[in-house]
Parts: sequence; structure tokens; C-alpha cells
Amino acid sequence: MTDLALRDRGAGTPLLLLHAFPLNAGMYRAQLDGALGTARVLAPDLPGFGDSPAPVGEPSLERWADQLAGLLDAAGVRTAVVGGVSMGGYLAMAFARRHPDRLAGLLLADTKASADAPAALANRERIAAAVLARDSVALLLEEKTEDSLLGPDSTGELIAEVRALIGAAGPAGVAWAQRAMAARTDSFATLEGLRVPATVVVGEYDALTPVADAEAMAMALPDAELTVIPGVGHLSALEAPAAFNAAVTALLRRV
Repeated sequence: MTDLALRDRGAGTPLLLLHAFPLNAGMYRAQLDGALGTARVLAPDLPGFGDSPAPVGEPSLERWADQLAGLLDAAGVRTAVVGGVSMGGYLAMAFARRHPDRLAGLLLADTKASADAPAALANRERIAAAVLARDSVALLLEEKTEDSLLGPDSTGELIAEVRALIGAAGPAGVAWAQRAMAARTDSFATLEGLRVPATVVVGEYDALTPVADAEAMAMALPDAELTVIPGVGHLSALEAPAAFNAAVTALLRRV
């Protein structure tokens, strides 16, 4: 995974931040600008998103997790706090399952530990097939994907930013990621077995992975703090960066 586009900023405790679907690491602009203090923030564009090449092989979050371990090796990082928003959270849990010895702490934001219900599985395959057939991610913009990602009071500027991030995704990356997320398993046993500090963050109005999902993860983790951010939706890192950063900074202090 060393050929991936990577934003590597700051110095201190390594923090690997994994982006939401179907965005890229640009969503972490407010975490890459030094606001997290003594942290080395590593934020890759996952394969097929942003400036990274398309993914290869059978869709699997475990495959990505193994590649992320290689990315840390290339960056000279042995252990890191690993976390992400939405899909990034799914991938962080896969990393915790595959490489628990590389994990110094866990950040799960606007995500869930349960597997998808049948309706969600069907919708993932619908989107994957459609973007590949059209060789375009325009479908995501036509269906106003950003409406499900943002809270009710989002500004026009933020909506435009999210649409631009979505538009930078590649069809192969979108399809691969949808099928990899569909194939993921329940992660509650993984969370119950962890012995590192963890933080769970969720937006008050997150409709995709609601507060109840965050509460379930926090209860499963042996050492977790839960933060519910008022007034925001599924992209808390973008919508309320000050509150999100405060929760992450508290985790870094515990690590």
C-alpha cells in the first residue's frame, strides 16, 4: 500500500485516520492542520479514492487491513492509534482483528460493529453494479448521497465540499469498497477482546449509524469513552471538528 496517496503531518503519537465512504483523506483537513497537538497524523486515500490507484483482488476489509500494516511499516511506525469514520471505522475494526499487536488505541466514529442487514446488502450491490456499468460515480451525486451523510443544519459550503470529495472517487474503488463492506462480519467479539484505550464518537443526528450503535460499541469495549456530538450527522469530523478533535485529543492523552 506504499503507492497510496498519503497525508503525513505532525510529530508525536502516530494516529492512522481512515476516511469514510465515498470520500477520501481530504475529509480530515481539520485534523491534519496541527489541531491535534503532539500527534503524527497519517491519513491515506484508500484504493480507488482521491489520488490513490484502484484496488486489486477480492473485495475484503481484511485485505486492506493487511495493506495498512505495510503502510505503517513503510512509515517507520510500529504501533499506532487507529481509527476512522464510517467505512474507516469498519476498517479500523478489521485492523484490530488482524493486527492487534500494532494497535495502541482505537477511534470509532459514526460507525457500527454489526454486519449489514439484507436491505443494506442489496443496496450495496446495486450501487456497486451501477457505478461499474456506467464507469462513473455520478450515481452517488444524482442520489444526493451527501444528504444522508450530513446533519440538518449543514451549510451550502460544507455540502459542496462533500460533493467534491465524493466526485473524486473512482468507480472501481466505490464498487470494491461496497462489496468489501458487504462481506464484513460482526466485530463485537473483536471489540470485547481489546485491551487498549478506545473512544467512540457519534453525531446526534447520524441516521446511518445512530447513537444506539455507538452505545453498543462503547459497552462492548473494555476501556472506552463515548462522545455524542450535538447537532451533527454522519460526518462528525467534518461537521464539528472542534468537538471531534477534543475527543481524539483525550484518547491520545490516555494512550
